[in-house]
Amino acid sequence: MNFPRLCIERPVMTTLLMLSLLLFGLIAYKALPVSELPNVEFPTIRVNASLPGADPETMASAVATPLEGQFTTIAGLDSMTSTSALGQTTITLQFALDKNIDAAAQDVQAAIGAAQRLLPNGMPSPPSFRKINPAALSIFYVALSSDTLPLPLVNEYAETILAQQISTISGVAQVQIFGSQKYAVRVQIDPDLLAATGIAIDEVANAVNRINVNMPTGTLDGAHQTMTIRATGQLNEASAFRSQIIAYRNGAPVKLDQIGRVIDSVANDKVAGWYNNERAVILAIQRQPGTNTIEVVDRIRSVLPAFESQLPAAINLDILYDRSQTIRESIHDVQFTLVLAAALVVMVIFLFLRNLSATVIPSLALPLSVIGTFSVMYMFGYSLDNLSLMALTLSVGFVVDDAIVMLENIVRHMENGKSARQAALDGSREIGFTILSMTASLAAVFIPVLFMGGIVGRLLNEFAVTIVAAILVSGFVSLTLTPMICSRYLKPHVHEKKHGRMFRATEAGFDGLLRAYDVSLRWSLRNRLVIVAAFFMTLAGTGYLFTVAPKDFLPSEDTGRIQVFTEGAMDSSFAAMSRNQRQLADIVAKHPDVAGFMSSVGAGGPRSTGNSGTLFIRLKPRADREKSADEIIQELRRQFARVPGIRAFPRNPPPIRIGGRTTKGEYQYTLQALDLETLYKAAQDMEEALRDTRTLQDVNTDLDLNSPQLLVTIDRDK
Repeated sequence: MNFPRLCIERPVMTTLLMLSLLLFGLIAYKALPVSELPNVEFPTIRVNASLPGADPETMASAVATPLEGQFTTIAGLDSMTSTSALGQTTITLQFALDKNIDAAAQDVQAAIGAAQRLLPNGMPSPPSFRKINPAALSIFYVALSSDTLPLPLVNEYAETILAQQISTISGVAQVQIFGSQKYAVRVQIDPDLLAATGIAIDEVANAVNRINVNMPTGTLDGAHQTMTIRATGQLNEASAFRSQIIAYRNGAPVKLDQIGRVIDSVANDKVAGWYNNERAVILAIQRQPGTNTIEVVDRIRSVLPAFESQLPAAINLDILYDRSQTIRESIHDVQFTLVLAAALVVMVIFLFLRNLSATVIPSLALPLSVIGTFSVMYMFGYSLDNLSLMALTLSVGFVVDDAIVMLENIVRHMENGKSARQAALDGSREIGFTILSMTASLAAVFIPVLFMGGIVGRLLNEFAVTIVAAILVSGFVSLTLTPMICSRYLKPHVHEKKHGRMFRATEAGFDGLLRAYDVSLRWSLRNRLVIVAAFFMTLAGTGYLFTVAPKDFLPSEDTGRIQVFTEGAMDSSFAAMSRNQRQLADIVAKHPDVAGFMSSVGAGGPRSTGNSGTLFIRLKPRADREKSADEIIQELRRQFARVPGIRAFPRNPPPIRIGGRTTKGEYQYTLQALDLETLYKAAQDMEEALRDTRTLQDVNTDLDLNSPQLLVTIDRDK
């Protein structure tokens, strides 16, 4: 069946078909999520286990080793890394990309259950696990601070109210809290007073638990009324604890404030957060995979005004970072490039055809092909991102080729004296199979990309499908709409004498180009050896440039943010770490290109030890600063190096993070050994050798052997 002939004879059907393609494409465009890169979800699970007071080696041998032994039996496990610190062990399990994350979670749960009998009895709770996506970065940062109100009250609004509200928003995966300051009463016992009264420390702990209870008390039933009894068994502030009786000695009561201090404090006083050098609680919000970043941020922003109206006037709410701003700018730039490329293609067609109707006909294939591709992207669950829009931009030059070939063949028949309808019938019949083969061969070029495996295949799969879909849609439009429009609106051939001056002037230019090409072609045919030699020289030069050109997974991108991981000496106290971190924060605050920053120290989140910290820096818009993010990083690195007692590792966060382990550098090298002493020695030698390499900077290791310890040798006879 001659499909172009059917479309020529059924113009209404063809028009409705194209309008449907246009309508569904526009609807799909509105529904497509917007993100920076295609969604690549790594099936990753993080297991946490705690044994308070245990040193890192005990955690590694008694907790991590039994768990790892069970995890290695899980099918599809690609990599497993564990970090053991004081009282904490974190094991990150990364599975193959085709592994179902829910099935992996069930396997991990079964493995934890099997390892439970091998774990120490003193663990306060069984190991827990959580699904994570290491490629997901926080898209929105909110900071709450106050100059007058206590931080526990600020934390109450931030963690209990705002974080819970944001967590219920569609598209939000989780809300991380930096610098949490949850209220708690802290009891500090004086050992001398305790010994003088003859009270054991466990008696104090049991008494504190006994006097602070919140249990149902019951009801009172009468002949006519029933009343619920509510007792004030729970104490909510330090002053209520001070007068509580702990024990009796010599017939006299011993109160809590007689053997120590009872103060209002926080649950973890070894964690702190700052926003622009002011104590604050920071909320970092992550989105769910596959959701529209811009829509999620808009939903978050919509709840902030109502929440801000409920805040006391003394609490300040500030937006530290909004990831959607750079995504909007990036997508806008690519969209502008797409429109500009389309305009240039249409302009080139008009310059060569010099006929308005002949230019419009193939140009219609351009928007229809691009808009029609949006429907395919929506069906496959893709997003509007840099790679998919780049595919559409590249396809702009391809999608008009088929229409131009169809148009030229129909015009050739019209130049032989045929009517527009007959020329369209004959021309489309002759060239239809050629267009079909052109479309198939061009689409086949990108088919190997569809079968690429691993992370690169996941990233480029969307690119390949998008560009193949655009090519196929353009071939369909060229076989349907182009011949139908040619049969209705293409004007007969105009004799050269009837053309205007502009046509004749440009025709002379084209004739000159044709003559120059003819001369160069004849010269090339006469000097074949020179052309062949030039070909091989070009080939050799291409190979050489390929070997010397820098190579990376993804190029460094200036998104207006800088991440800094900090690390103090292993014996650094929380006060010393905070003091040194503040010095780094002062350097950041004075930098002219910094718009805002947050700082936090202490164990929590990605940090497993108390001698670590984090700085998150938001830069001014790129148009308002002369230096790029990478240049600012090098400048800050030199200034950070002057602060004693702390090391800083600034980095430009990559567009996508691979691996479930947070590191201070861009590259990781893992050493493995069965013997710990051999591993420790090799790790230290490796680090020293890498530090001597001039091309590397920020060389560090997660093996810390300098932590101060007190070894207590027990006299078992006594």
